[in-house]
Amino acid sequence: DMSRFEADLSRRTGRRTAIVSSTERPVPLHFSYSTAPMHELLEELLTTHQAPIYVVHFTQVEAIERAQALSSLKVATREERDQIATMIGDFRFSAGFGKTLSRLIRMGIGVHHAGMLPRYRRLVETLAQAGLLKVICGTDTLGVGINVPIRTVVLTGLTKYDGQRSRHLRAREFHQIAGRAGRAGYDTVGSIVVQAPEHEVENARLVKRAGDDPKKLRRVQRKKPPEGFVNWGERTFERLVAAEPEPLTSSFAVSHSMLLNVVARPGDPFQHMRKLLTDNHEDPAAQRTHIRSAIAISRALLAGGVVERLAEPEPDGRGVRLTVDLQSNFALDQPLSAFAMASLALLDKDEPTYALDVVSVLESTLEDPRQVMAAQLNKVRGEAVAAMKSEGIEYDERMELLDEVTPPRPLAELLEVAYESYRKGHPWVADHELRPKSVVRDMYERAMNFVEYVGFYGLARSEGLLLRYLTDGYRALRRTVPDAARTEELDDLVAWLGELVRQVDSSLLDEWEKLAAGEDAASVAAALAASTGTSIDAPAPPVTANVRAFRVLVRNALFRRVELAARRNWAALGELDGESGWDAEAWQDALSPYWDEHDVLLTDADARGPVLLMIDTEPAYDDEPSQGSSGRWRVRQILHDPAGHHDWGIDAGVDLAASDLAGEAVVRVTAVGML
Repeated sequence: DMSRFEADLSRRTGRRTAIVSSTERPVPLHFSYSTAPMHELLEELLTTHQAPIYVVHFTQVEAIERAQALSSLKVATREERDQIATMIGDFRFSAGFGKTLSRLIRMGIGVHHAGMLPRYRRLVETLAQAGLLKVICGTDTLGVGINVPIRTVVLTGLTKYDGQRSRHLRAREFHQIAGRAGRAGYDTVGSIVVQAPEHEVENARLVKRAGDDPKKLRRVQRKKPPEGFVNWGERTFERLVAAEPEPLTSSFAVSHSMLLNVVARPGDPFQHMRKLLTDNHEDPAAQRTHIRSAIAISRALLAGGVVERLAEPEPDGRGVRLTVDLQSNFALDQPLSAFAMASLALLDKDEPTYALDVVSVLESTLEDPRQVMAAQLNKVRGEAVAAMKSEGIEYDERMELLDEVTPPRPLAELLEVAYESYRKGHPWVADHELRPKSVVRDMYERAMNFVEYVGFYGLARSEGLLLRYLTDGYRALRRTVPDAARTEELDDLVAWLGELVRQVDSSLLDEWEKLAAGEDAASVAAALAASTGTSIDAPAPPVTANVRAFRVLVRNALFRRVELAARRNWAALGELDGESGWDAEAWQDALSPYWDEHDVLLTDADARGPVLLMIDTEPAYDDEPSQGSSGRWRVRQILHDPAGHHDWGIDAGVDLAASDLAGEAVVRVTAVGML
């Protein structure tokens, strides 16, 4: 029923509103229900020329597992594989999932889900648009906003987990996914096939094997659905095919950014907000809730000094304004950003961990990257179990102690006390849970790059989620921390984080930074579309171009070796430097005299400080005159021993050209020992 929208548009515009209500498609859809095993179904669809096929799953794990299981099928011809290889060219596939994706797409099989890096999704979309991927296994993320020609959609189920429970697909969701089939200009008909649940497929196989023999049919032991299964079948399928989409509902919400944008506009912000809050598609009860939220947020902004009242209203009716001492790119991007600003005053700038503590404050206001935190919990629990076993703790006691293990939560106690105090004066924050965690900080403290962090926690299937979280962290640090709270070390950390995100996939930051710099939104969107349209993998800027960030990358690369040496993890050191002649045995031999002299190698804040790192950006290499002074850096990481002698260190060279190619600091160890 579109009558309310018709009346609203006519009222707003003063013009008659026409409703386009036809559901007739230029390319008709054919719906069917299949009890065949997936391999047989896809073989039949490929044989009968009904590709490209999009196989829809409702978890990322299932999509990847299905794609890998299909590698035994002959999906693409030799000629098509050659075309794929040519089109891919020198596309950069990282370790882990990147290698898996590279193998699959070269066979004509794509994978598409929200956990992938954006550039991987763009690659799959580009190859699909070129007609080179016969089968794509993914989630329903391909169902919205992407112009990919798909002839057949195969749904592996009619239920999904919505974050709270498993439920049947809504009619709107079903038709949105089904609508990907049969694209105008490509096909004359589109096909939607719903595969029956696994137990129904198995039962159909058993009945088929029994044939027409009544005795065998009676002996068939039909498989039951698994426990907890949300039942669906052919009747569910038929109901969804015939169902009308559910009514649209408003998603209007009041936020800090909304109020800041309204205050920044010309005119009286109170009148502007009144119109926004009362002239919308919400019902009166919801409007009253939004008004209360807007009042609470405005009071918090006034109390936090972000907005101030004017002694006299301006000619346009303005009675408040943004404070003038905020930097031009200041913003409150999260509901708890005002709390974060207030909490920064609790930190001591003279503390060696100040920069990392600022990161922890901001991270506590960001949404939790659940898969990342689950991986962290698995890791710390595994380490805790190993430690308890070595101490001889019994199994039952170990299990009790494990219940107390959590992912890293720096400053959790301080922030929770501050949150309770802040909430008393700003009760609206009770709607927004504080979430202490450590992802950006954890990566920085471990001195890891993106690939190392993904490998350390086993996040190959959640690379995109991790990258989006790091991007959110970078934006929050860039735009929420006032100039007065910044330090040289914090600026170094922010520069490192931005460059790390940029080297993995620059598209997440390019558009945002241009808009933040004041460029016109339309021109930014056009430039982005043009850049992605001309290259299958838009190259990141040279990593050495951002000298500040690159120095941090070099520092982290060296400190990563210090951390591994402190744990005497010779195998990991050998993996890092084996190609340059420093295998596990070489590292162990070089540092054995150190361990004869000292019991520990310190890795505290002083150990990673700039005092113990020497960088020569214009060294003279007598043995390699062809390198030139601009081609390599010479670096020395001094080891922080407990006696404070500082007479041991790691010498290395940094290859700038190789770093630009790799998108990270390429550090080659040249010597380890007493200085």
